[in-house]
Amino acid sequence: MKLIHYRDNCIGCNSCVQHAPHYWAISPIDGKADLLGSIQKKDVFILKVDESEKEIHSRVVRDCPMRIIKLSQ
Repeated sequence: MKLIHYRDNCIGCNSCVQHAPHYWAISPIDGKADLLGSIQKKDVFILKVDESEKEIHSRVVRDCPMRIIKLSQ
């Protein structure tokens, strides 16, 4: 399973950090969320995540007001 983050459109609301602080942090440089441990491919950040944490990541996806976080198989 992959978590996909379209960081350029992030508004830094902190919702992702509140739900999953081990995966997300707000950058002190630009105030946007960083997907910790992710790999950048062009303008997206991708991180492989474990199926056992699907509920946590689904909550992050659901609560992002900008809809810039996706979960894929």
